[in-house]
Amino acid sequence: MSKKKITNRLKRIEGQIKGLQKMVDQERNCVEILTQLSAVSGALDNTAKEIIKEYAKNCLLKYESTQDEKLINELIDNLSKFRRM
Repeated sequence: MSKKKITNRLKRIEGQIKGLQKMVDQERNCVEILTQLSAVSGALDNTAKEIIKEYAKNCLLKYESTQDEKLINELIDNLSKFRRM
């Protein structure tokens, strides 16, 4: 995924967060707020998955050309930090 697409996704998420702040200020229904929170959470998770996918792909391509085991170990360590996604 390109930098521009990721940036656009994050800007959309930022807009959703601002909308959530307004909803809280307006004392909107808790279910509506929770629904929006769930949407933001899903959008963040999906963005993270795309970034992780690109990161893994780049690591594997570098490993293919260098055979440097440190790259694979680093990939595994970093992926373990984000295993909930």
